Amino acid sequence: MHLIYFLLRSNWGMVAIAIVTGFLSGGSSAGLIALISNAAGRDPGSSLATIVWGFAGLALVALVTSIISQVMLIRLSQNAVLQLRMRLSRQILSSELSHLEQLGNPRLLATLTEDVQAVADGVFQMPFLFINLAIVLGCVVYITWLSWLVLLMIVGLSVVAIASCQWLLNRGKKLLALAREDQDILFNHFRTITEGIKELKLHYERRQVFLDKKLQSTATAFRRHNVDGFTLFATTTSWGQLVFFFAMGFVIFALPNILAVNPQTLSGYILTFTYLMMPMNNIISKLPVLSKASIALQKIESLGLSLASRAELSTVPPAVKTSWHSLQLNDVTHTYHTAETDNNFILGPINLTLHPQELVFIVGGNGSGKSTLAKLITGLYIPEAGEIRLDEELITEQNREWYRQHFSVVFSDFYLFDELWGLENSGLDSKVQEYLKVLQLDHKVKVKNGKLSTTALSQGQRKRLALLTAYLENRPIYLFDEWAADQDPAFKKIFYTELLTKLRDQGKTVLVISHDDRYFHLADRIIKLEYGKVEFDIKGV
Repeated sequence: MHLIYFLLRSNWGMVAIAIVTGFLSGGSSAGLIALISNAAGRDPGSSLATIVWGFAGLALVALVTSIISQVMLIRLSQNAVLQLRMRLSRQILSSELSHLEQLGNPRLLATLTEDVQAVADGVFQMPFLFINLAIVLGCVVYITWLSWLVLLMIVGLSVVAIASCQWLLNRGKKLLALAREDQDILFNHFRTITEGIKELKLHYERRQVFLDKKLQSTATAFRRHNVDGFTLFATTTSWGQLVFFFAMGFVIFALPNILAVNPQTLSGYILTFTYLMMPMNNIISKLPVLSKASIALQKIESLGLSLASRAELSTVPPAVKTSWHSLQLNDVTHTYHTAETDNNFILGPINLTLHPQELVFIVGGNGSGKSTLAKLITGLYIPEAGEIRLDEELITEQNREWYRQHFSVVFSDFYLFDELWGLENSGLDSKVQEYLKVLQLDHKVKVKNGKLSTTALSQGQRKRLALLTAYLENRPIYLFDEWAADQDPAFKKIFYTELLTKLRDQGKTVLVISHDDRYFHLADRIIKLEYGKVEFDIKGV
């Protein structure tokens, strides 16, 4: 029902049409069985013309309605999955950064990949499910027409079968839900493998503890829950088949001894029950896929609700200020939440005023709050208290998107795009080529139609490409978080003595998070943080 409601929300009109045509297809298929049964027991001297035309008509209706139902539901289901992917991606991009960091990348990746794919697999089965259900209902109608008493017996057996299978189905679904929880942990371990491969290779004991105690235990639990869950579904399938065969045996062997059944009616029962085996098996065999899809959809909706609760207002921002006078942080605080709730890091209260054409170094020890302050200044973190003002304009939910467009940033954990999205213009390639020469990368990287030939470079060279992107954005305020940490001494000197000062001389405000004290004398201001507070804010020396 959860999946059906999901499809109905997408386009209830198309779902209704698809269901109606599906039931027409299934009903026509069941009608063919009744027709075949009547033809088998007809008087040899009677005409075949009516039966032949009826058979051809039902076969044509079954074919056409089946195609219509399947095509409509396949299109609808794939459109629904596309909308689901796009909605979830938009929700992630519009949610507060601090909330996304609390959720963690493994959960987001598991939902975007595994959960969405599970829903796609489930909704793909929906057209065939409706048609098989229609066939079953059509056969039941035919059985009812043959004998009400037999229908009552079948209903009784169905009640017993459903009641006996319900516990197995519920238990199997709970186990699959536990397997889905294990999957989040598995994605976290896979992230450890991909991001920590060098450290794991260099430390044998650490690698063995990770493999044997962490990855192995989680993967084993995931396997156990899946095996137990699917085993219960398989048991349910076998039990349902047994009940079905029992019903067939009852009709063949017991029913003639209870009721006076003529051979034609008995052959109709046998033919109908035999034909029912395939759609019943199809329905039962799809239960694990549908249950997994239902669980995945619940996880997606749960994540969607969580993201929606911390969503930011997304609007098309107006043009940025090309000329501004002051950026103020007044009593701004932010709490960095950790797994240990009693040990949260609090930054602030921070009081700062930044001005145009300043070169500001933000310094301090590791963990002093420099990167957190950078995210507050750039609007990525929302202050829990205090306010940020740009030229006395208070930054709120309504204008935060606009405010962020004033910054070009290269974070220490930057992401490098191989295409210059959002920067398209006629002279882009030539401008990129000029910057590649300045950054001493023109011998390794080429550009064509805004696409870089490669990003497979050293970390220091990749940072230079990120700096290139920041140059092209040409925004009023630049922020570099430990940018020079991966540069060789020669280019580090070029960065501090030439690149930064040129940006400042062009009228840009440049904020630099750095530990390179030998270049502190180049700063117009030095702001030092200690334990989340400003220890001093002085003019450059």
